Amino acid sequence: MLFGNSEKTASPDPRRVLPGRDEPIRTADHHAITGNPLKGPYPEHLEIADFGLGCFWGAERIFWQMEGVWITAVGYQGGVTPNPTYQEVCSGRTGHTEAVRVVYDPSIVAYEDLLRAFWEAHDPTQGMRQGNDIGTQYRSAIYTHGAAQAEAAEYSRAMYQDALDAKGEGRITTEIAPAPDFFFAEDYHQQYLEKNPDGYCGIGGTGVVCPILSRGKAD
Repeated sequence: MLFGNSEKTASPDPRRVLPGRDEPIRTADHHAITGNPLKGPYPEHLEIADFGLGCFWGAERIFWQMEGVWITAVGYQGGVTPNPTYQEVCSGRTGHTEAVRVVYDPSIVAYEDLLRAFWEAHDPTQGMRQGNDIGTQYRSAIYTHGAAQAEAAEYSRAMYQDALDAKGEGRITTEIAPAPDFFFAEDYHQQYLEKNPDGYCGIGGTGVVCPILSRGKAD
């Protein structure tokens, strides 16, 4: 991944925002592991969840390994530039975070299970960075689809903050908002660590367990 610098840790100046483009950039047609269509159409019984937790190469792998996940995809979300490229996002002038889209079967894996994986896989207290990866594109975010996801996300954030407080950790900076447009990243980013098993990951959590309930049962 490209490392940022301190000048990229704030929302972009509206006068310097990149214009983007009207047409989507080219990406893969199918998931490299499951073979399912990356951009849909998806079976009607499946649901969508969107997360930003640092470098999307390692973040995506966290979710594709979970039972009940139909496809994962990486892209750009939460910014102002339409259809950005990776280089544009890394410039700090689009406002996007690197995001993972998870299409999953809620009868097999609960949204709360995805939330637990999200919280435990990264450090949500670092603002516009994850470890040595610095910039707006590495910020923590949960982009929700519907009221039920929004309620679960807010609840999980409160629960995880309590767990972090008990360990003397910092305050959560994670953004929770209704899902904005998801712009699929370039082909070579999709399922990157499947294609490049020794590639850069960059994902690392706090070591604090998330106590959120799953399917109505305490862990």
